[in-house]
Amino acid sequence: MDNQNNYEPSYTYSTPDTDMSVGDWLITLILTCIPFVGFICLIVWAVSSSSEKRSRKNWAIAQFILSIILIVITILFVSCIGIGTASLIGDSL
Repeated sequence: MDNQNNYEPSYTYSTPDTDMSVGDWLITLILTCIPFVGFICLIVWAVSSSSEKRSRKNWAIAQFILSIILIVITILFVSCIGIGTASLIGDSL
């Protein structure tokens, strides 16, 4: 009887996501400062399935959520100011 152990694992080790360099972060931040391009980049990075830059993906998801929250707060604030102004103008007429 041959007692050789020929076990080979069926999985492969994948390398962890690569760290982003300072240059990568600078390019990322500069791109997100451009009004429409930045929002599109956030969406693309947030839904990307590649695990190459996992830190960028997590950052993009957080930025996207924060942007949506700030847009909703801004709309509510402007609406309250508009309603208050309209009621003041309506009372003076």
